[in-house]
Amino acid sequence: MNFDLTEEQKLIQETARNFARAELEPNAARLDKEPDRPAFVANLKKLAELGFMGLTVGERHGGAAAGVVAFSLAITEIARACAATAVTLSVTNLVAAIIEAVGSEEQKARYIPKICSGEYAAGGFGLTEACAGSDPAGMKTVAARDGDFYILNGSKIFITSAPYAGIFVVWAVTDKAAKKGKGISCFLVESTAPGLIVGREEHKMGQRASATCELIFQDCRVPATAMMGAVNDGFRIAVAELAGGRIGIGSLALGVGLAAMDAATRYAAGREQFGQKITAFQAIQWMIAEAYTELEAARLLLMNAAFLKDSGRSYAKQASMAKMYATESANRACYKAMQMLGGYGYTEDFPIERYARDARITTVYEGSSEVQRMIIARETLREFVS
Repeated sequence: MNFDLTEEQKLIQETARNFARAELEPNAARLDKEPDRPAFVANLKKLAELGFMGLTVGERHGGAAAGVVAFSLAITEIARACAATAVTLSVTNLVAAIIEAVGSEEQKARYIPKICSGEYAAGGFGLTEACAGSDPAGMKTVAARDGDFYILNGSKIFITSAPYAGIFVVWAVTDKAAKKGKGISCFLVESTAPGLIVGREEHKMGQRASATCELIFQDCRVPATAMMGAVNDGFRIAVAELAGGRIGIGSLALGVGLAAMDAATRYAAGREQFGQKITAFQAIQWMIAEAYTELEAARLLLMNAAFLKDSGRSYAKQASMAKMYATESANRACYKAMQMLGGYGYTEDFPIERYARDARITTVYEGSSEVQRMIIARETLREFVS
C-alpha cells in the first residue's frame, strides 16, 4: 500500500497549513474570548477564495474536485490553528457534497457555486432536534404539502453557522403515518425563506468562535422544488452522508490533538526541574510516545476511510472507527499535554486549556462515540451473522 500523498494533496495540505499559521493562529485565542463575527466570517471568505469550501465537489459547479483525502488533510491543518474555523469548513463541505450527491441539476447549479465561491459564507446542516439527537429518526419537524410549496413547522438545535449560513439542508417528516424513519424528506432551505428564524446562540465550552444556534420553522414556506431526492427518502440520505462528515470531524480532532502535543512537547523541551530538562524523565517520555502513537494511528484510520470513499467503496464502518478513535485520542492527547505543563496547562496563558475545551465536543457531535461503537459492532457482526 502506498501512503505517499499526491502532489496536489501535498499542495492543499501546505496551503492549509500556511493559511492557518498566518491568518488563524494569531487570532484564535482572541476569537475564543471575544465575539468578532466579521473577522471570523472574513476568514471563511478567504478559505473559499482558496478553493477550500468545495474540496470534494466537481469543478463543473465551482469545486476543487480534490477528493476526501485532501479534504481530511486540509481540515487537520486548519484545526491545528482554530477548531471553530475547522468545524465550519467541515460542515460547509458536507453540505456542498450532499447537494452534489442527491440534488437535482437545477439545485446543484444554483447552490453549489455560491458555497464554493464564498457568496454563502457557510452552509448549515439541520438534522438534530431536542428529542432526536442520537436517534434522528424520531424527529418532530414536519413539512406539509400546500400546492407547489411545503410548509415546515418545528425546530432544529445545535446548528453550526446558523446566523451566517446561506443555505441549510433540513430534514422533516412528510408522512406521519409511515414507519419510523420512512416518512422523512430532505429539503434545501435558503436563509431568507419566510418563516425561518435563527434562535438563540449557545454559550459553549469550546469552539466558541463558531456560532451554534437553534433553527425555528414557523410556517416556513419553501417551493416543492426545494426537496432533494425522492419524497420520504430523506432519512436514507442523512445516514449515508453523515459517514462522510465523520471523516471531517475525526480530522478536526486529530489537528487539535497534534496542536496540543506539539505545544506541550516544545514546552517540556525547555522546562527544567530537579536539575534537568523534564523530557529526561520517563514519565514525560511515555506521555509523548503514547500520545503521538495514538494520533498517528488516528491519522492512518482517517486516511483509510478517506481513501475508501474516494475509491467509491464502502467506508461507513471505517469512518466510524476513524471518528471514534481520532476524537478519543485527541481528548487523551490534550489531557496529557495539560499534565506535561502542570499548573500552567490549566491557565489561559498557554493554549492547552483551549485545545482541551475544543477537543471535548468531538466525541459528541456528528454521532457520539457510543453511536460509533454501535455502528462498528453492527457492521462487524454482519460478517458473522447470516
